[in-house]
Amino acid sequence: MTTFIQLHLLTAYPAANLNRDDTGAPKTVVLGGATRLRISSQSLKRAWRTSELFEQALAGNIGIRTGRIAREAAQILIDSGIDAKKAVEYVEKIASCFGKIKADKKAKDPLTNAETEQLVHISPAEFEAVKALAHRLAEEKRPATEEEAALLRHDRMAVDIAMFGRMLANKPDFNVEAACQVAHAFGVSETIVEDDFFTAVDDLRAASDDAGAGHLGETGFGSALFYTYICIDKDLLVKNLNGNEELANKTLRAFTEAALKVSPTGKQNSFASRAYASWALAEKGTDQPRSLAAAFYETINGTDQLNVAVKRITALRENMNAVYAQETAFKDFNVMNQQGSMKDMLDFICA
Repeated sequence: MTTFIQLHLLTAYPAANLNRDDTGAPKTVVLGGATRLRISSQSLKRAWRTSELFEQALAGNIGIRTGRIAREAAQILIDSGIDAKKAVEYVEKIASCFGKIKADKKAKDPLTNAETEQLVHISPAEFEAVKALAHRLAEEKRPATEEEAALLRHDRMAVDIAMFGRMLANKPDFNVEAACQVAHAFGVSETIVEDDFFTAVDDLRAASDDAGAGHLGETGFGSALFYTYICIDKDLLVKNLNGNEELANKTLRAFTEAALKVSPTGKQNSFASRAYASWALAEKGTDQPRSLAAAFYETINGTDQLNVAVKRITALRENMNAVYAQETAFKDFNVMNQQGSMKDMLDFICA
């Protein structure tokens, strides 16, 4: 049976704008009839995947998400003395291996036509294969053949591709089903998005010249205790990593620590809204996974939101276990009363 690892996190953010919509305001969601702050799944995953913590723990096993892989190959050809237009022709087969090629005949930069229209997630092994082929083409001054350009591979899979998946419309055999699902995080309280009106002062402007500010602006922000839910299919993760259980456990450990510690980067210089999870619950078992978001359909207001949130989510979990006759193993910690530890949780997840 499939082993699922589920993570439930409560993370408190003061004034913040971690994830903006198209107007620059914090993203929101209406839940239980109330507007809540929201952090998108994509924002969370990118913050964790590109974090220094994740990269240091899994160095050499992390992929690249780009539409410029063939452009990199073309640049190698150009650096060896081949004309830019020729270089783009030589790497055309490489580009088409990874996706639909841009066809902008008016592009000022000829290398634009070595890029793909979609971003593609590639492993370090695939990237090295592209560079090796580019050097060979540069030496032999010829375009890549169809066979040479078949650079996608299943072996030596990058951990982030194994976790978050890969979709290639023109090469479905190399699609990877994501082992990790991340819900949009949302605030447990009703939220009013506020506006911060700010000014910037021109240091070289004399007061006698103009008493006004050098720049005026405003930015939206809000504050909330966020609930985050993550579900990981451990068996699929091991399968995606070609049976390498040691690397799978290393990935789980680094990913969980990043989820507990790393915040999205939106407006960090303006708000310094960095936070660790104040409470976390990890569950491991073969039962069908489920979120505990229902604990927060009714908003939590007042000054004791964290304690109320913990009581609600704990009660809901116990009620679900009783009704559905489940006994899923778990490990939790609560920073506010020094109960449990991150190390114990990580050991539990990887055991």
